[in-house]
Amino acid sequence: MRTVISKDGTAIAFDQSGTGPAIILVGGAFTDRSQPILTQLAESLSPQFTVINYDRRGRGDSGDTAPYGVEREIEDLEALIKEAGGSAFVCGFSSGAALTLEAAASGLAMKKLALYEPPFRIAGSSRPLPQDFAKHLS
Repeated sequence: MRTVISKDGTAIAFDQSGTGPAIILVGGAFTDRSQPILTQLAESLSPQFTVINYDRRGRGDSGDTAPYGVEREIEDLEALIKEAGGSAFVCGFSSGAALTLEAAASGLAMKKLALYEPPFRIAGSSRPLPQDFAKHLS
């Protein structure tokens, strides 16, 4: 395990394996870098890539700083990209895919993106939520 320090001083834990162009794996909200889907993918990619598999802030061995903000997670990814040499391929899963898109929109140096099941609803693709949906959540 290694760490980088994000812009706000938070330590972000990661594993690095392989050689070649850098690729960063961005897990979903309920995962950390020890999840089999991430470790197996890192192992499969490592013969051709330098794979950075990290714990998003507040998960696994990474620190956390209140209040939460997507901007902080983008800064975490920026620190990892700098650690990788200044640019990287990025592969995001679930909410990690949404984070990857936000980071790309902010201008981070990403060569290409791979996105798996970002949690977005496309207009007209599903039934509308009931009007009292929020009430049922409380």
